[in-house]
Amino acid sequence: MNQQLIMSLPGLTPEELLFIQEATKELNEEQEKNFIMFYGTRRKDPQTIMICTIIGFVGVSGIQRFLVNQVGMGILYLLTGGLCLIGTIVDLINYQKLALEFNQRMVVEAVQMTRGVR
Repeated sequence: MNQQLIMSLPGLTPEELLFIQEATKELNEEQEKNFIMFYGTRRKDPQTIMICTIIGFVGVSGIQRFLVNQVGMGILYLLTGGLCLIGTIVDLINYQKLALEFNQRMVVEAVQMTRGVR
């Protein structure tokens, strides 16, 4: 795996790097390039999730949930003021976990797309 390209991703955590390495260990060089292209456009930076969560305190709650494709929770947060701000506080504490779970799903999706490209 081309470590230099992967390490250039903003907000990359050790857990995310290990997950990427494990998921891409059987890809050839061209597939790795395609993976990086697919994954780089889909992943979310944990700092972006944190900023959107903070916006929930002063503006619109639930933006962070829409960013990680949890539309139902996003609508619920939007209609309930972030579940009376309790859900927003929990998301602020767990923003890195939200980003990691989303990014892990995107790794799996990108690997599947890469293997489908010949």
